[in-house]
Amino acid sequence: MKTTDDFFIPDNEVRLPEGLDYSRVDEYIRSAEAFSRLSYQSVYIIDYFRQNFLYVSPNPMFLCGLSPEQMKELGYRFYLGYVPEDEQPMLLTLNKAGFAFYNDIPVGERKYWYISYDFHILNEGKKILVNHKLTPLALSSDGRIWLALCVVSAATHTDAGHIEMHRTDTSEFYEYNISSRRWNKRQTPTLSDREKSVLTLSIQGYTMSEIADKICLSPDTIKKYRKRIFEKLDVRNISEAIVAATNNKLL
Repeated sequence: MKTTDDFFIPDNEVRLPEGLDYSRVDEYIRSAEAFSRLSYQSVYIIDYFRQNFLYVSPNPMFLCGLSPEQMKELGYRFYLGYVPEDEQPMLLTLNKAGFAFYNDIPVGERKYWYISYDFHILNEGKKILVNHKLTPLALSSDGRIWLALCVVSAATHTDAGHIEMHRTDTSEFYEYNISSRRWNKRQTPTLSDREKSVLTLSIQGYTMSEIADKICLSPDTIKKYRKRIFEKLDVRNISEAIVAATNNKLL
């Protein structure tokens, strides 16, 4: 990637700026601040008309040692300096594919969709894999994204990518294959009531033996439930399972 201009393409250009109501910006920022206070996740707002960051939360997950003010000042230059160079082309690819997908969605349905993907950030030279979700916060009068809300959390995979487009009211989603440049329909995994109970009690800090006592099953049965959960969520351990279930709103 050479410049931040590479992120701004015809598909995400705001063409009718006269309809943008900047008097409501403080309202959007206050809402993002309120969410940030209740979450460990990093939150920020992109302004696609001004091509900058409108708000950056103080949550440290995404800051890489920067202050929110420094990150706002950097804007899209953050990706040039704090994402490994070999992953920057992927960000451009998913940016183009995501907006092309989005522009095919009926205008009235666009606020129900979000894109999710994983990439590394560099914090004092150390690579950290994060999950990044982006959803429309405010649209222009012709249905293009003016403001987008972004949420950054710990990734549950071990590598970058995993580009997915989700609609909030359905278990179906679309996964982007970079090699074939195609979106493929997938199904979000579902957890049984027992599996949810095992995960919920794990979140509360109970051991496998304690979970077995609480739901009147043997420890070996709890082990089987955990193994099944790991397979469904494509994770390696209970910590990753908890993050995956939380990120995908399975509990």
